[in-house]
Amino acid sequence: MTGRAVLNGLAPFFIVRDVEVSAAFYRDALGFTVTHLAPEEAPFFAIVARDGAMLFLKSVGVAPLPNPARAADARWDSYVNTDEPDALAVEFQARGVVFSVPLQDTGDGLRGFELRDPDGYTLFFGRPRG
Repeated sequence: MTGRAVLNGLAPFFIVRDVEVSAAFYRDALGFTVTHLAPEEAPFFAIVARDGAMLFLKSVGVAPLPNPARAADARWDSYVNTDEPDALAVEFQARGVVFSVPLQDTGDGLRGFELRDPDGYTLFFGRPRG
């Protein structure tokens, strides 16, 4: 092996109440593809993906505990980088997605918006400004 090993991606792993409900939200509202749902009968694990973003969803019989529920200063459970947050916001709004924080330039140098999934996980979709 020569040089540095390449990292091909990173996927947050969310504990969810109902994997089928969560997977449907990411598919129908956010345009992800459900790439894995198992087992076939009574699934408890799913992988959803869109472009280079991937997310693991699993129901394990415990309640989800999103970061904002643990600490008010931990607002996000996932940062999703996109070169075009304005266009993505328009797409999501056309799908009926409600943002928890609208598209804006943030005080920490980002441009983007926030939304919550059915289990309360907060995702920020955006990019650094400038």
